[in-house]
Amino acid sequence: MTAVRPEALGRDDHGRLVLRLVDGSVHVGCVPVRAFPLSAPDAALSLVGADGHEVCWIDDPRALPAEWRRILDEELALREFAPRIERITAVDTFATPSTWSVDTDRGPTTLVLKAEEDIRRLGEGALLVTDGRGIGFRIADRFALDRRSRAILERFL
Repeated sequence: MTAVRPEALGRDDHGRLVLRLVDGSVHVGCVPVRAFPLSAPDAALSLVGADGHEVCWIDDPRALPAEWRRILDEELALREFAPRIERITAVDTFATPSTWSVDTDRGPTTLVLKAEEDIRRLGEGALLVTDGRGIGFRIADRFALDRRSRAILERFL
């Protein structure tokens, strides 16, 4: 689908996302979906209609009006759960499986790393650590972590 700039984006009385396109069509209950949620989370996204089909492609959400971006960010936050690791406080062993104690942007927690392969490099120093329950924890920039966290992490990379 070619990129389409919405004419209007807002919410109805029930809190559902409402999209009106330049052609006059109105789509209630749209859901934003990131094109590249891990490697380029701020890049292109699609608005998918209630029927599951794409109704609008947005190349650069940053070019949208601030109110529209705020609404889309709220919707995406409801759909996505990817805590960001800010610090690795301890590991029980440097062999796998190992239990990590970490501080995230959502508070402290523990995760079980089953194998070194559960740490994926996303580029630009970003990592995705998938724990034993299948939850993906992001590290935005491994080089920006504190020295102790970097030292622990290097043992697994």
